[in-house]
Amino acid sequence: MLNKKLSFLILMFLSCTIYAQDETIVTESGTPLEDIYIDGIVNRNLIDETRILEYDHIREADVSWERKVWRIVDVREKMNMSFKSPHKPFFTILREMAENGDIAVFKDEEFRQPMTVEEIEGKLNRIDTVTAFDYDTYEEKIEIVKSEVNWNDIEQYRLKEVWYFDKELSVFKSRILGISPIQNVIDMTTGEFKYALPLFWIYYPEAREPLSRFRVENDFNEISPMSWFDLFEQRFFASYIMKQSNTLDLRIADLYNGYDREGIDRLMESDKIKSELFNFEHDLWEY
Repeated sequence: MLNKKLSFLILMFLSCTIYAQDETIVTESGTPLEDIYIDGIVNRNLIDETRILEYDHIREADVSWERKVWRIVDVREKMNMSFKSPHKPFFTILREMAENGDIAVFKDEEFRQPMTVEEIEGKLNRIDTVTAFDYDTYEEKIEIVKSEVNWNDIEQYRLKEVWYFDKELSVFKSRILGISPIQNVIDMTTGEFKYALPLFWIYYPEAREPLSRFRVENDFNEISPMSWFDLFEQRFFASYIMKQSNTLDLRIADLYNGYDREGIDRLMESDKIKSELFNFEHDLWEY
């Protein structure tokens, strides 16, 4: 009798142990690994929980002055190193948003010619033909090779923005309209630079929400909750002006093409336009 009771107690103990173990496994099986193994002190949820505000409504009658400006953001500058972070390059973010359909992609900077999925695929992936030698048959074969645009090859981004004065609020503000990654086209024969090609344009007001979900790498403070939306809104990047709206639609490079000091002249003209924008706002409050 004692042996039967002892056996029964052992079976009950083993059953409870197995049930407890099974219950623990079931509970932890649905927990994401990043919630268990934290790469830091705490989980970083501020970026995911942040919600952006819509633009203020502006009437056409309230805008008394407006000028469009195009800028170049060179990722080789120290302040723009975040654009080429290997953890999540900015071009990879734009690529994912374009291929997933999160944002509309345009051919032109006026945002009038949207690109189809096939056109986006053709821009981001290049198809080449190479000659391969088959050592088994001793014959040459033509093979089709598909290669995608490497994020490391994107050294510049073009920004289109508008500066305006709102007389209703008496404020001088700017707003980014579009962003375009620039690909350098190289002559395959000589290896020399031919021209800069905008791959596509995204409409920034539409991309504000998707960009707010991606964190920007920060060399000064890793816990800093800065998203790509914050970076552009706070203008935390270095750039120079390549063009302003004008009657002949000329770039600064067109004005100084062929000059011996064209690089210096372009930079000085860019600084001149920047100073004019600053002085315009400053002069508004002179009496």
